[in-house]
Amino acid sequence: MTRKDQALAALVAVIWGFNFVVIDWGMGEVPPLLFLAARFLAVIVPAVFLLDPPPVGWRTIAAVGAFMSLGQFGFLYVAMDAGMPPGLAGLVLQAQVVLTIVIAAVALREKPNRAQTAGVVLGVVGLVVVGVGRGGHVPAIALALCLTGALMWAIGNVVSRASGATGGLSLTVWSALVVPVPLILLSLVIDGPAAMADGVAAFGWKAGLSTLYTAGLASLVGYGIFNGLLSRNTSASVVPWILLVPPVAIGSAWLLLDEVPSSGELGGGALLVLGVLVAQVQRRKVSDPIRSTPDPDPQDLPGPLAPVGR
Repeated sequence: MTRKDQALAALVAVIWGFNFVVIDWGMGEVPPLLFLAARFLAVIVPAVFLLDPPPVGWRTIAAVGAFMSLGQFGFLYVAMDAGMPPGLAGLVLQAQVVLTIVIAAVALREKPNRAQTAGVVLGVVGLVVVGVGRGGHVPAIALALCLTGALMWAIGNVVSRASGATGGLSLTVWSALVVPVPLILLSLVIDGPAAMADGVAAFGWKAGLSTLYTAGLASLVGYGIFNGLLSRNTSASVVPWILLVPPVAIGSAWLLLDEVPSSGELGGGALLVLGVLVAQVQRRKVSDPIRSTPDPDPQDLPGPLAPVGR
């Protein structure tokens, strides 16, 4: 990754880390799936009328929307409504880093290099340390839902990477078309018409500001940049940066929601940051003193892409 791409990846991690606090703050009494549907309606309108469809097949667009948006956030919002704290949600969802690299290694033959593998291992250790430090007060169903959201995100990452789409923002917007209607129907079945009506009545200024942040920054800016990074870098070089999301989520929940982190959370967050730094180390060849620049690692170059959705 270039330094510009690394800076963009770090910016996305900050936006997404703060996103968990914003979701928790704004959802209130609005049913989670209905609240999420409002977010993606704001993503679609008016952007879908201003952007051309991405240069990929419609099956790919639908798959990215189904996994990266509908699947990931549907399970995340329901998990938070079921008792998953925002700071811990930001942590657990990062299981997608390991899942993405594993799925990409199998589906796309993108084998991570040693530095990327070491960085992911450090990140996993950090996740475990933070998880142990949180104790067992989180409902099991909330944890399972959040982990399922991480799996959906990982699959969406690999589909996005395999598509080779160069328009990250366009893919984000057009893939969101498959999200709102299923969410509204699911909310109707799960919550019922009365709860949905109450949720619409409870949709106040906090819910509105939260929707503007999650749609404008987290989805349009964040996923626009992220999908663009995946189109020009291997999955194993991009996704470790998202391990920076949990420290941001935990820190913002501490400052704004009074979720005081334990020593385990702080230590694990430090390991997560270290894992990202290690994963970015580029292997240099020293046998040829004449060369002033390192040869690229073949494992950092895009491998053969599967013709998904074409």
